[in-house]
Amino acid sequence: MLLKRELDYFLIEGAYGGSQDWFSDHWMKLGGCGAVVACDSCIYLDIYKNTGGLYPYVKSNITKEDYIRFGMKMKPYLSPRMTGINRTDIYIDGFMEYVKDMGVDRGLSLYPFEGNESVDDAKRTVKDSIDRGFPVASLTLHHRNKNMEDYVWHWYLLNGYEEYEDKFMVKAVTYGNWQWLDFDVLWDTGYSRRGGLVLYDIL
Repeated sequence: MLLKRELDYFLIEGAYGGSQDWFSDHWMKLGGCGAVVACDSCIYLDIYKNTGGLYPYVKSNITKEDYIRFGMKMKPYLSPRMTGINRTDIYIDGFMEYVKDMGVDRGLSLYPFEGNESVDDAKRTVKDSIDRGFPVASLTLHHRNKNMEDYVWHWYLLNGYEEYEDKFMVKAVTYGNWQWLDFDVLWDTGYSRRGGLVLYDIL
């Protein structure tokens, strides 16, 4: 291994971040992955980047009950829909509208990195973001590899990487858990429309 980096993260009653499975709301359970990624991102930014005010509950003891309440607050901004939140601009617009309504002004900015970019540029982008201490929101649409079926038409976070001479692994966070994935396999969906990444920064 040439290099490894994992960001600190938060637990919610033993789970590694939040999960859409916790919601009783039908649409949040079915298609709330975008809202959940936004919720996890807000908590991360408040705890580790001192944005303050994005997560409206107690950050020192995050409970599933509070997280579910938070998810329902986020739902109007990133509403589950029949086609899903299937573009990076939809996610960015919804997230920044939430930030505006919460009155948080810390120079927070979000940037798209589209799925039609090369895998090498995508690797550099993910590595740079994590090296700067920011997780990456990731969207995968269709994928031909059956091993990637849990990530089809799905938003999730990347918060770590392992760099080898011949492989780049990323730590994917979703459903209150994490998994190491080969980024070349993840990025090469076999389709022309591949989703993309959303990058966070504080200017």
